[in-house]
Amino acid sequence: VTPALSVFSMVLANMVAVLGETTGHQALQALRDRMRRDPEGAQILQERPRIQLSTLDLSKLQTLPEGSFGWEYARFLDVNRVSPDTRAPTRFVDDEELAYVIQRYREVHDLLHTLLGMPTNMLGEVVVKWFEAIQTGLPMCVLGAAFGPIRLSLKVLISELIPWAIQNGRNSRCVLSLYYEQRWEQPIGALREELGITAPPIVWTGRTQSPKL
Repeated sequence: VTPALSVFSMVLANMVAVLGETTGHQALQALRDRMRRDPEGAQILQERPRIQLSTLDLSKLQTLPEGSFGWEYARFLDVNRVSPDTRAPTRFVDDEELAYVIQRYREVHDLLHTLLGMPTNMLGEVVVKWFEAIQTGLPMCVLGAAFGPIRLSLKVLISELIPWAIQNGRNSRCVLSLYYEQRWEQPIGALREELGITAPPIVWTGRTQSPKL
């Protein structure tokens, strides 16, 4: 990745973050209300945990049993070479609780990648954005879901992955109401079942590898 491309990616990410904060007030209120109605979500709103390197014990997660949610998440970070500290802080939401909701949404993004079995390449990001768009209604997710496929002419995206993401986004429990930090040892299959997320129709074993049909 060239320095110019890295700078462009950072600028683009900041622009998307600003868009989400300045145009998604009603969606944020709806998300906050859904969390309040869920006992686990209400606890999250009260305690406001953060998902950052300073709050995670990645070495411990790596020693958990293979197939546990924490082990899968640590593997996802390692394979895709991503860090939980890359999420932009909330800057343009005045309401303190709503500001936390959008911060929480950003910080669970990689956890959703893990749960959905999606890599961090363009195709994987589009699939996650479709899921997030249905789940949250946030404008930035809707735009990403709508315009992302323009750059991808993959038949499998249209015929299998997007319909799967939409169905799971509709049927699953509110993903912001899950206290992920208390679920690291839970088998990822059991966690998916609890949330109502079905296994992905296509499986990746690494970031640069082709999907297995």
